[in-house]
Amino acid sequence: MEFCTVIEPEFLFTHLHDREWAIIDCRFELSEPLLGEQLYMAEHIPNAVYLHLERDLSSPPNGTNGRHPLPEIEGLEKLFTSCGIGEGVQVVAYDANTGGYAARLWWLLQYAGHRAVSVLNGGFTSWQGAGYPTKAGRDTRAARDFHVNVQPAMIVDTDEVLHAMSSTDEVIIDSRAPERYRGELEPIDKVAGHIPHALNHFWQENLLPSGKIAPADILRGTFDSLLAGQPAERSIVYCGSGVTACQNILSMEYAGRPGARLYPGSWSAWITDPGRPISTEI
Repeated sequence: MEFCTVIEPEFLFTHLHDREWAIIDCRFELSEPLLGEQLYMAEHIPNAVYLHLERDLSSPPNGTNGRHPLPEIEGLEKLFTSCGIGEGVQVVAYDANTGGYAARLWWLLQYAGHRAVSVLNGGFTSWQGAGYPTKAGRDTRAARDFHVNVQPAMIVDTDEVLHAMSSTDEVIIDSRAPERYRGELEPIDKVAGHIPHALNHFWQENLLPSGKIAPADILRGTFDSLLAGQPAERSIVYCGSGVTACQNILSMEYAGRPGARLYPGSWSAWITDPGRPISTEI
């Protein structure tokens, strides 16, 4: 049985020492890029391998492709091979609690053609809260051959976003906090505002106060309202740099609305061309 969206800590615990399960720690903090790995070294789920958002799950920015560009395909193949992810391996990704960073790995594996990947519901916080074991130091896994089967329909480029702006059957979803969407506050990128005609759904609104994901039926109602009759495949999701948008895409799939597409460069790539339109209208 494959787990392809969210998995509970108690179920992961029953597979903690299963060699056909790969556990990946994705903890990260934008303001302190070294902190996630430091926390991992101090304490993590046993057998978990650590992957760093900027070193492992992104390629270097070139000034126009956003703050966290997608890794090159060849790099993904080598990375997942080194993590012992191969055919038939169930992957569980986790971060501190919200899934905002773990969802990046979830999305990348889906993009690379590996469906058996899920995000730990409530992350490391829920694991600790359940009283399950942890350990310090660094864990590794024996390498397995990973063969990328890229899914190009999962992404859109800037031209497709421009086309969607004037389309009546495309929905653009901005995953950032409402104040950033409205252009009232921009703590990270150089320009404030949003892509014209985008609707705002802050990815953290998919979560309960505990950090666990909201019930699927609640999320389904939320996303159906946003989609307004369009299938999820006609939606484009973005955020600041293509990371937390993946949590919205994960939540949509968990809610039974799969197929949303990611604009990888997101806002940080959009604003690199001053000729692209920007809106602060709600």
